[in-house]
Amino acid sequence: MIEILYWSVALIAIAFTILVIYLAKTLKSLHITLDSVSKTLTGLERQLDGVTRETTVLLEKTNLLATDIQKKSESLNSVVDAVKDVGDSVKGFNQSVQTITANVESTLEQNQDKIAQVVQWSKVIMNIKDQWNARKALAKAKSNRTI
Repeated sequence: MIEILYWSVALIAIAFTILVIYLAKTLKSLHITLDSVSKTLTGLERQLDGVTRETTVLLEKTNLLATDIQKKSESLNSVVDAVKDVGDSVKGFNQSVQTITANVESTLEQNQDKIAQVVQWSKVIMNIKDQWNARKALAKAKSNRTI
């Protein structure tokens, strides 16, 4: 019976040794994996720091751009207001021209008979002038022949 006990203890010792060997291999493999994960996390941390810096710079540029756009928008508002004022002035000028045109048309309609008489008298005067010039030319031509 003691031999069985010795064999049992030896078997337990061998099983324990095999268990320890496999456990050591597993722990070594786990150690390699954890080292790889640690390196990967270190690389990710560096990359994240770079991304954070770039994001900060991008946010600063975005804020500057937003401020610039705000200023330009305010400047553009004043230009739009000025153009609106010019448009209002042109509209007022057009209304004044329309009023003057209406007044001139009304005056012309009222004085149409007088204007027609002036045109007729001017035609008569032009005819008399033409006849006078024709007589002068005829008299000059006669005097040049007699000489």
